[in-house]
Order: sequence, then C-alpha cells, then structure tokens
Amino acid sequence: MSSKIKIHIRNNHWKEGFLPCDAEGEKNNTITKEEIEKGFDQYPELRDKVEYVIDWDDDNFVSSMQLADILLGWQFPTQDLKQIAPNLKWIHVISAGVNHLSPFDWMTEDLVLTNSSGVHAKKAGEFGLMSILMLQNHMTRIVTNQKNKEFVSLLGKPIEGRKVIVVGTGSLGGSMIKHISKLGAEVIGVNRKGKNVEGCSKVITFDKIDEVLPDADFLYLAVPETDETKGLINKSRLDKLKSTCGIVNIGRQSVLDYEALRIKLQNNEIAGAILDVFSQEPIPKTSNLWDTPNLIITPHISSDSEGNYIEMVLKIFFKNLKLFIENKELINQIDRNLGY
Repeated sequence: MSSKIKIHIRNNHWKEGFLPCDAEGEKNNTITKEEIEKGFDQYPELRDKVEYVIDWDDDNFVSSMQLADILLGWQFPTQDLKQIAPNLKWIHVISAGVNHLSPFDWMTEDLVLTNSSGVHAKKAGEFGLMSILMLQNHMTRIVTNQKNKEFVSLLGKPIEGRKVIVVGTGSLGGSMIKHISKLGAEVIGVNRKGKNVEGCSKVITFDKIDEVLPDADFLYLAVPETDETKGLINKSRLDKLKSTCGIVNIGRQSVLDYEALRIKLQNNEIAGAILDVFSQEPIPKTSNLWDTPNLIITPHISSDSEGNYIEMVLKIFFKNLKLFIENKELINQIDRNLGY
C-alpha cells in the first residue's frame, strides 16, 4: 500500500450565481497538471513523496477524498466532510476569502485551513489607486453624463491633501495605501487591532470609525466578510459621509449597505462609487444597481491577475506543502474564530 501523501485538487466549472461566474473566470482559476508539474520542478524533492488527482466539482469527490490527506481548491461540500474524508489534515483555498466556507463547525480541531492571501496584493493595489483617482477626477459622474449624452466640464484637483479612509489594511488595502500615500493623500487606516500600517498617518480600530467618517473624501473598503465586518458601513454610517465623498468596495458586499448607497447616489448625496464585489455574481439583470447614476460596476476583477493567478497561488501551496511534509507550521492559516 502506498505511503505517499495524497492530494485531491478540485476545480469548479463556472455556473450562474457562483464563482467562477463565467468562462474566462473558470479559465483563470483552473489548476492544470502542467501548473502542478511546474510546482514540482521548483520543489523536486517533494515529487516522490506525494500523489495527486485533478478533478472537477463532484465528479469523483467522495471516492477520492476517502484517502486524501490534502484538499486544494475553492468551493467544495463541507457537509459530512469528516466522514467523507477521514484522513484529511489540510485544506488550501485558492482565494483569500473563505467566507463561503463559514461557519467552520464542519472542521475538526486538528484540520488546518490555509488561504492564498498575498497573491492579490499587486493587482489590487493598482486597481485601488486607479479607483480613487477615477473618483477624484469625477469619472463616475462623467460616465453617467456620457450615458445621458451630456457634455459637462467636471474639473478635479490633484489627490495631494485629500483624506482617504481605508477600512481593511491587510494585503489588499495595504497595497493601495502605499500607492496613494506616495501621491500626498492623507490615509487613515481602520483595522481590527489598530496596528500601524506603512503609509497611514494614523490607524484606528473598527469601533472608532464613526470619528473619521465625516472627514472622509474617499472611503475604501477592503475587508473580508466576518461577524465583525458584516453591516459595518450601514445607512447611519453612510449618513455621516460628506456628499462629496466617493466610495470603493473591493472586499465583500456584506460590509456595505448597497441599497442605502444606491439611494444616496440617486439623490446626489454621495459623489460616486465603484463596486467590485456582489453577493450574487453575476448581478441579476433586474438589479437596480445597473441604472444607478454615478456608479461604476466592475465584475469582481480588482484582485485577480490575468494568466498567472494559479501560478501565484501554487507558489504559496508548494511552500506550505514542503512545510507540511516537514511537519512544520503552515503559513496563511485561517483562524476559524475570526474567519480570516
């Protein structure tokens, strides 16, 4: 009987209302044999110690997971996983967010869950910089005017001196902060512990956010979905913002009250917004968001790099695989109590 470590690699076909939400997304998130073998080329000492199966959705999930030690993928059934995969010791998720697996009561105490946090940072930082500069230069309003065939001069100033409130200062928010602070913007970070962040003039905890919202020229949301962040920017907090404030959300929809935001945009009580994340993706064609003025919708593209996303994910996975084989602590571990 083989003593090799067994890895089940699960790819997901795209389907309506779930990630990946289109054929291009599926292509960008598919783990191929070629990509896995490239990983083993970087860690040749691991090749003879493991065997792997690449599969799709539920095709052979139950039978393969009976013997699997490791699961690599994004979406998978958690119900009865303890019985389906009695040998499972470690799951690596190809995304940074793991809220789709919450609550984590399906996990055994000794099961380790890791994510791919960090692979999105460079792209997310550039997207974030672009978004803030678009809002600074009234591009959401200009796009709305274009739809209405209105040619109106809307002049913008340089970003220097403007106040950007960044809620979530991890790899996604932190990367944007480095860019925008170099242009002279004043950045106030908001995170769970109030921990200092490069590029921020100060950092506060979530419970102090009401103190800074009235001064925000831009509100940038880059937090995962957790019990602490759900509903964080509700209607009453949106009411604290200036009518000239612009909003960007690349975190999760649950953090921000989209309906309250839509009404404010409709009434010109918020200058503009760029939304990249939605509870249902694609957004239904019947959604009122499509026709909301001064709003730009982007289809969950703020963080994923074209072409090499899986390559970057596998760098983390293979680094962890080496640690796993050496019986050492893995990086990017999820705290099931915090949800990230």
